[in-house]
Order: sequence, then C-alpha cells, then structure tokens
Amino acid sequence: MAAIKITETILRDAHQSLIATRLKTDEMVPILEQLDAVGYHALECWGGATFDASLRYLNENPWERLRIIRKNVKNTKLQMLLRGQNILGYKHYPDDVVTEFVKRAISNGIDIVRIFDALNDIRNIETALLTTKKEGAHAQAAISYTISPAHTIEKYVALAKDMESMGADSICIKDMSGLLTPYETEKLVKALKSSVKVPLEIHSHYTSGLASMSYLKAIESGIDIIDTAISPFALGTSQPATEPMVAALKGTAFDTGLDLGKLDKVTQYFAPIRERAIDTGLLDPKMLGVDINTLVYQVPGGMLSNLVSQLKAQNALDKYEEVLKEVPRVREDLGFPPLVTPTSQMVGTQAVLNVIMGERYKMVPKEIKEYVKGMYGRPTVPIKEEIIKKIIGDEEVITCRPADLLKPILALEREKIKEYIEEDEDVLSYTLFPNVAEDYFKFRQAKKYKIDSDMVNKEEKTHPV
Repeated sequence: MAAIKITETILRDAHQSLIATRLKTDEMVPILEQLDAVGYHALECWGGATFDASLRYLNENPWERLRIIRKNVKNTKLQMLLRGQNILGYKHYPDDVVTEFVKRAISNGIDIVRIFDALNDIRNIETALLTTKKEGAHAQAAISYTISPAHTIEKYVALAKDMESMGADSICIKDMSGLLTPYETEKLVKALKSSVKVPLEIHSHYTSGLASMSYLKAIESGIDIIDTAISPFALGTSQPATEPMVAALKGTAFDTGLDLGKLDKVTQYFAPIRERAIDTGLLDPKMLGVDINTLVYQVPGGMLSNLVSQLKAQNALDKYEEVLKEVPRVREDLGFPPLVTPTSQMVGTQAVLNVIMGERYKMVPKEIKEYVKGMYGRPTVPIKEEIIKKIIGDEEVITCRPADLLKPILALEREKIKEYIEEDEDVLSYTLFPNVAEDYFKFRQAKKYKIDSDMVNKEEKTHPV
C-alpha cells in the first residue's frame, strides 16, 4: 500500500468532455500557480482535442498555450495525450511528422506523453514512444479499454507486457467510455500489477456513474495514479471529482497528502466559469447526468451526442434507438475496435448510414474503406471475408504497419506555408490541420498588422511630423 498520486485533468480532458474544449488560455493563466501549489503528480494540459480546438474555435496558438502553462507551472509535471501515429489528427502521419511533433512538444514543456492507439495496435505507438524516451521525457503507453467477446483480461495483460517490453515508463488503463465496473476493475488491475513492473494509472469517465467506485477498487488493487477533475468540471462525461477522492482516502494508507484547502481555492476559481458555461449554453446539463446506455451499447458519451446531431441533420431523430442498436453490430463487423477517436466517429457514422439508407453498407465513407484495407492498423479480431468484400470488393488489405507506406512530408509542408511561418512549430500545425491552421495564420497576420498600424498611428499622434 502506498500514497495515491493524482493527475488533474481540468486543463485538458475535463473541459474537453464538458464544454467541447472551449476553455481559453486567458481563463487558465490566473489559476496556474495555485494548481502548481497543490502537489499533483501531473497536470494534463495539452493534446487530445485541445490543439484542434485552439486553432479552429479560439484563434489561439496551441504551442503558445503550452509555453505559457510551462512558464507558470514550475514544480508539477505537464502531461499530454497523443494518438500514436495519428498524433492529434484523425489519420496516420509519416514518421518524420510524429518524431518532430514529439520533440517539439517536449522542448516546449511537456514532461509526460500518454500515447495510445485506437486499435491497441502497438506498432502505431512505437515511433512516438521511442522518440519520447530519446528526448528524455516520460513515455506512458495507454491501453484503450473496451468490452467485447474478444477483449479479455488475458489480452490486456499480453498488451501491457508488450508495452513494457517496448520501453513504456508507465501504463495507463484508458477507459474513455466509462465502461469499467468496480469488480472488473479489481480483476484487471490485480492481473496487470502481477504481470508488469512499471507504474499503473487509471483514467475513466463518469458517464455510466461507476467511475469513482471503480477507482476505489483500483486503489485497493494496487493502482499507482488516478485521473480526476476539479469538481466544477467533474462527473457526467468528465472524470470523477478530485476533492471527494482526496477526502475518501484521507487518513488511510492511500492518503494522497493533498490539502483540501488548497484544492478549494482551485474549486472556487472554476465555479463561476462553470456557471457562465451553463448560462451561455456551452455546458449542457444533460452532459452531467448518468447515461447507462454507455454500458448497453459501449458508446462514449461524446459519441451519443454526435449521433443525435447527425440524425437531426437528416431529420431522422426518430431512428435514434435503431442506430444505437446498429452501433454494436457495425463494431462487431469491423473486428470490435475500441470506440475512441477516430474509430468512434467512423463506427457511429456507418451505423447512421446503415439505418438511414435502409440497407447495410450501401453507402460507405472513405475512412471505413481505409480502415477495412488495414490503413489504421490491425483490428482486435480479423474482419470476416464477406464484410471485406461488401465494403472494398477485391481491393488489397495491407498487413504491414500503415505508416511504413507513408513518405516523409515535412519539407513539402514547410514550402506550402513559407509566407506564414513565424515559428518552426507552425509547420506541424499546418501538417495536422491544413485549412484550420492556414485560417489561423491569416488571422494572426491580420491581428499583427492591426497592432502595427495602431502603433504607427499612436506614434504619429505623439510625435507629429
């Protein structure tokens, strides 16, 4: 038994899960020193959807956000979430992009890189993991947890051993859909603890209402680190709340050592931000409830809301239940992929199309075809021949690591945006999100031009010629 360490998610997954990643850097800055003073194991502050959202919706440079956080957080490790060969995008990128991105993330302030692959194909995390270690940062490999007849504790143990052999400094059980039940958590953590020597972390979402109970069983079973969110942005589709977990463990062998008084200062800061989010409609109260459908259909909370919006766009909301039942069928057809970005979006879209078209796989998106061809990696179980035939006909299915087929592109991407480049990281932003990044670069240029013009005008008024 040992003190439990806590990774705080307020700067990344908490606001990603509840308010669509809309927390601005300016809203973070005033509380950073206080967060640093709490004594967390780490602050998850970057990666996931924050990079895309910063550029797309907030007109912010995600690299500058990271540098600002690093400047204000001097004692606590900073952590990011990386989608393996997908980096922070929705497709595979060549190794030169992955390597350079990881290097730049670490040089700009990241200490811990949590690396996962949507299919648990460890070939897709190797480049990122080895680069992280080479750059002197902590490489955490994450198991994308899901449930299906093919996902057994034995399979997860084998996966963890492979991750440890690859050089992972720690392993995270990443339960993105909130599917872990307390006693299944106990079995899984005990099995992993007896099989690997590196520290174990658990990350879950409160969608099904079980995550706090599952955390307690994980703690009793030997977990080393838990992911929580400060209470104003906890529960619902976010993580279990930090303060109750700290209070629950106080005075026990697992005592976190964190001060509830210091945590309360963080709580008091974020409480009005939460209220404003509710008042403006950014935080939908529905996101804070318990949705047991996540256990029935193995569908993450964010994916449920996405299905609703797709059906509304087609004037077919009455087919919601039918689509929910179709999701597990599509997932089985595709070899039981865990439902996490990007596979959750792909499976959900295909389920919607199957129901609306009235015929299964009559219309198939490009991403599903690429997936069936093996371009995203190896499914948990092989896809049946009749499904392959139905989706891609006689096209070839690859068996190599998908990135082996991709040529280096960074030099070409740099050339495309040379007129906009202000820092080397701009090339990476553009490579991941070309249109979104270019729009941001134009906004940045226009803003800079306005500031320069204002300065000239002010100077002329002060010192007229």
